[in-house]
Amino acid sequence: MINNAYIHIPFCKSRCKYCSFVSYTKLELKNQYLNALISEIKNFYKNELLNTLYFGGGTPSNLAFEEFKQLTDLFKTDADTEITAELNPESITLDYLQNLKSVGINRLSFGCQTFDDGILKYIGRRHSAKDVENSIKNAKLVDFKNISLDFIYGLPNQTIKMFEDDLYRALDLDVQHISLYGLKIDENCYFAKYPPENLPDEDAQADMYLKAIEVLKKNGFEHYEISNFSKKGFNSRHNLNYWDNNSYYGFGCGAHGYVNGERYFNSTDLEKYINDNKRTSHKLSMQEQLEEEIFLGLRKGAGIDIENINKKFGIDFCSKYAYILEKYSDYLSKTPKGFKFTDEGILLSNVILSEFLQ
Repeated sequence: MINNAYIHIPFCKSRCKYCSFVSYTKLELKNQYLNALISEIKNFYKNELLNTLYFGGGTPSNLAFEEFKQLTDLFKTDADTEITAELNPESITLDYLQNLKSVGINRLSFGCQTFDDGILKYIGRRHSAKDVENSIKNAKLVDFKNISLDFIYGLPNQTIKMFEDDLYRALDLDVQHISLYGLKIDENCYFAKYPPENLPDEDAQADMYLKAIEVLKKNGFEHYEISNFSKKGFNSRHNLNYWDNNSYYGFGCGAHGYVNGERYFNSTDLEKYINDNKRTSHKLSMQEQLEEEIFLGLRKGAGIDIENINKKFGIDFCSKYAYILEKYSDYLSKTPKGFKFTDEGILLSNVILSEFLQ
């Protein structure tokens, strides 16, 4: 039984200069896309009661609230279902938020990135710091009680002090959840072709990340996943489902799903998705499932449960990975159930995790 679903809304009014996600500015295709999306949902969703439903993008706030309702009505949910919508702050009004709440959305995730208006303009964002503040103020007026802000650190011209100021400004807004992502310039984005000047180096990025851990923990936030912090009771249940390596539906252009040990992938080409989406899929071997269990589990602040892994995969974790555990003993700490990264270990997490993927 699948109890979690992700819906990808791939439309943006313009592309940010760092963005390499599946997104398109072809808003004239929105109606055709929604028809294809609805058809996919009806073909594959089995009417399970959902624990979480997540609208990501792209920019889901390019949907009218009636379109949100059209989609949410396709799913079986109840008062306990966490329904998240990612929103861009520049276009959010009080009426729009009231309408979103009326169709069942109960968690909002705003793409802030930084409160520095100069940097926002440089990286191609359409909103201002004031737009973020107004959006959160209006969300609270509508009585949304679960609000998240996304930030990027390591942005052009950004100093550690500037990033720290962003965090304190977020704390002043009294949000319940904060996500932090180091700037990565991947191919197929504007900055890959036209590299920005004055980028903080890797050491500066690392210092920003450690400063965030210090500031947010000091102010009552739990560091429950590598990139995510929350007040007590406000972990993202949808994302935790990913990191717990559980099943989920993925609907929409470029969406991924995980069902019965098989990962599937929708076309990333918008027109192909609309006209004839052909999923590709891969059945995971037991070794691949084990590697994913470790890779995803170690992203969590609680780390991995080795007793559960031993039972699930018929191994002795400490024996099988004794060399890695010894090699990185300064960066992996023992927990009552297994192992987790230390704060410094998180900075080396990609290196360490790669050694488990053999």
